[in-house]
Amino acid sequence: MPENTCNGLSSDEARQRLAQYGPNAVTEEKPKNWLLFLHKFWAPVPWMLEGTLILEAILGRWPEAIIITLLLIFNGVLGFSQERKAQSALELLKERLRIQARACRDGQWQSISAADLVPGDLVHVRVGDMVPADLHLSDGSILVDQSALTGESMPVECTTGDTLYSASIVRRGEASGEVTATGARSYFGKTAELVRGAGVKSHLEELVLSIVRYLVMMDVILVAAILIYAAASHISLAEILPFALILLVASVPVALPATFTLATAIASLHLVHRGVLVTRLAAVEEAAAMSDLCSDKTGTLTQNRLSLSQTKGWPGVEEAELLKMAAIASDSATQDPIDLAILQKSATQIANLPDRQQFVPFDPATKRSEGVFMQDGASWRALKGAPQIIAKLCSNTDWEQATTDLAASGARVLAVAAGPDGQPRFLGLLALADPIRTDAAEVVQHLQELGVRVRMVTGDSLQTAKNVATSLAITGSVCDRNALAEDCGVYAGVFPADKFHLVQGLQKKGRIVGMTGDGVNDAPALKQAEMGVAVESATDVAKAAASLVL
Repeated sequence: MPENTCNGLSSDEARQRLAQYGPNAVTEEKPKNWLLFLHKFWAPVPWMLEGTLILEAILGRWPEAIIITLLLIFNGVLGFSQERKAQSALELLKERLRIQARACRDGQWQSISAADLVPGDLVHVRVGDMVPADLHLSDGSILVDQSALTGESMPVECTTGDTLYSASIVRRGEASGEVTATGARSYFGKTAELVRGAGVKSHLEELVLSIVRYLVMMDVILVAAILIYAAASHISLAEILPFALILLVASVPVALPATFTLATAIASLHLVHRGVLVTRLAAVEEAAAMSDLCSDKTGTLTQNRLSLSQTKGWPGVEEAELLKMAAIASDSATQDPIDLAILQKSATQIANLPDRQQFVPFDPATKRSEGVFMQDGASWRALKGAPQIIAKLCSNTDWEQATTDLAASGARVLAVAAGPDGQPRFLGLLALADPIRTDAAEVVQHLQELGVRVRMVTGDSLQTAKNVATSLAITGSVCDRNALAEDCGVYAGVFPADKFHLVQGLQKKGRIVGMTGDGVNDAPALKQAEMGVAVESATDVAKAAASLVL
């Protein structure tokens, strides 16, 4: 925790800026529920039923008019309830910002509501905190998890001068920074705005309207023929008009919308028993017609956790010895994802570690961590960190090619060394990566056999994306985030808005698009897609924006 005194905004300045910029929250216009309900009766399909209802009333066919009224109400109530569920996406986005923040006000550090933060506030964050607003770091260094925002599976080191995005999670260290953006102006808030604007017209509704359109066109021709016949036969308009109206009424499939709604509702109940929660009924029909599946990588195709994927010991160094020294230079108390991955792997091969006398956690300035222990009556140090730093301490000159080879797979590479004080020996390299889900390859293959074009969309690096795509047999070119060619199979380095616009672009080409994802960055695209799918381990925001939850 920083010192008690600090140099931040005064309460008066904060109030003025709060009035100028607004609260640090996702704003939302909330229409009254009764208006939302009435809106369900103002759309093409309701118009069709309402027009038929008027014709039935003109003809005095009251039983039919009552049935159509009940069908209208049934569709309206069901559609209204589904829309209310979808609104929970924005509610969850707002909840993510309803946290406490440590801010400097009136020369003192205070705990205030994150909603009261304003640009210019000085904020302090530490391990376990969710970053409350976009910050420009002025002091300290931290390791942050931005996977839910950017899709990057690797934690990111942030030091003085770097930008820290709201809703990131601090995994190591502590730092202070000045607030640069709040609410809808923040990186997180812009994602919320995309979710608000996302949405697609149901192909089921378009199908019903298409059927009605052709039937009405045919009936208009028939009515015109009847009227011409009546005029030629000198039959009065009052006598022939009821027959023309009956023909028009008969051409409108008034029960079709309710039949489709009921069928998809029954299907959704069956899907629940198979582990699929349907939050938008039209998605059941869309799934059967899906032509393209855009899948997020981190947390969907992969497990969204660091794992020790490969070790490379130097000549004469066994893997167990390499892992042992790496474990001594790690500590679970730091909750550093790298340390946790190393300790998890070492626990499978090493029963007991020597008692450690001292531990120095990773420091971005030195780019290494170390542990001190006793061996053969002498004090030893185990070191792990950036390969170039560890190699320099050991005077090792042949580490670069091995490091390049491991990093080519998209892994994060660390070096390990150990020895008596002042005499470290280079022991080898560790590669850490986000492992692929065990069932991912089988699912991708099955989708391809069904004729679905699988496209991987990720915020991760190009090399990492290529390797995951190769492992899963996702075919096609690696494309720019704006490309929409049929051959595009992999999109790397994309942002939330890019995923959203990619889905929109494919839809404009007449494709029926599915989108899978688990992070906040996937929410806009999940809501825009005809079939947005979130997995069980997804963030609450992603699950609320999706139409299907596995």
